[in-house]
Amino acid sequence: MKQKNEIPTTALYDPTCGPRRLPEPLRVVLLGATGSIGRQAVELAVRYAGRLKVTGLAVRADVEGLAEIVAELRAAGAADDPALAVFEESAHAEAAKRSDLAGDLLPAGPIGLREAAGLSDCDCVVNALVGAVGLEPTLVAARRGRRIALANKESLVVGGLLVREAVSAGGAEVIPVDSEHSAIAQCLAGRNLNEIESLVLTASGGPFRDLPATKLREVSREQVLRHPTWRMGPKITVDSATLMNKGLEIIEAHYLFDVPYDGIRVVVHPGSIVHSLVEFQDGVMMAQLGLPDMSLPLLYALAGERHWHRPGERLDLAKLGELRFETPDVDRFPCLGLAIEAGRRGGRAPIVLNAANEVAVAAMLADRIRYVDIAGVIEKCLAAVPDAPVMDLGEALDIDRLARETARTQLPDR
Repeated sequence: MKQKNEIPTTALYDPTCGPRRLPEPLRVVLLGATGSIGRQAVELAVRYAGRLKVTGLAVRADVEGLAEIVAELRAAGAADDPALAVFEESAHAEAAKRSDLAGDLLPAGPIGLREAAGLSDCDCVVNALVGAVGLEPTLVAARRGRRIALANKESLVVGGLLVREAVSAGGAEVIPVDSEHSAIAQCLAGRNLNEIESLVLTASGGPFRDLPATKLREVSREQVLRHPTWRMGPKITVDSATLMNKGLEIIEAHYLFDVPYDGIRVVVHPGSIVHSLVEFQDGVMMAQLGLPDMSLPLLYALAGERHWHRPGERLDLAKLGELRFETPDVDRFPCLGLAIEAGRRGGRAPIVLNAANEVAVAAMLADRIRYVDIAGVIEKCLAAVPDAPVMDLGEALDIDRLARETARTQLPDR
């Protein structure tokens, strides 16, 4: 039996003692059910209905999508009467009028998310929410001692220290769902964290990897959303195009694996086959390879870091040919550098980084600013905030709110 890591560490993820063996069917609460990750989680719940049971669902506003998911889960025997949270007030009111949803409806807004994350009939919370709104549910699940399948990287970007405290206090376990961090976890299985020399996160490079810098000012919203390898929601697709997503993942990796920022680097890997690598103290590197399919790391987390049989396409190494790696161009993709700077500063800076980025990305998706303007909005907001520690959730949310207000002042008038 593996023994818990005896090396002092503040890592959220400990590879030396495998995850708790929880009873089947695993009772799952799914936050962000109608998003890209959420819908893949639903597909897995249907496929593995005997092993997974959905007891709670949360969405932002897609009431029709929620109703379809509930019906699909019930038909497959993967849910009975799951508790339902609808965040936005108007959508919540719409759901309350529906006989197929109203009886299981939790309150609107943050209260509903908190109640969903804290449900008593739950073993595992899948946090697939987008943005800083995911932090508080992560803290609730952590204090309740749940397994957290974490796809909401903003929980750690905005509140890494707070999550660390909550996980320690509640005895929770965090299993990363992001493909890069899942890859690192799989490479580290059974090893001590002090064996790590560095972590290498791979990036696809997005749709503009080979586009000359002079052409970036002309790219359209449609081009930004045309990712070459991954199927994702619009916000994360924009973040992939700016490489902000990789910057946020560096901060996430820092908290998950207790590796200093100097020991985490990014390489561009256009094929998205190698999902990340670990370099060990002796210079040996281990990589995890797989098809670019987010249901794979999600299933690994739900299965308690086991590899359940999954039918479907398999990776054919002979057809791949060569694997290509490049150094990212931080001059062409300044968001990556801004994220690393914010991570090193710590305290308020990552909160401001994330909030400003969310506002800027939303503005770009609404055609209010151009792709190349995103970094400028973030840079100005980071320059305006003094370095200071963040002591609790209330302070983190206040800084988030103020940063959003500051970012909006950087946008052009409509």
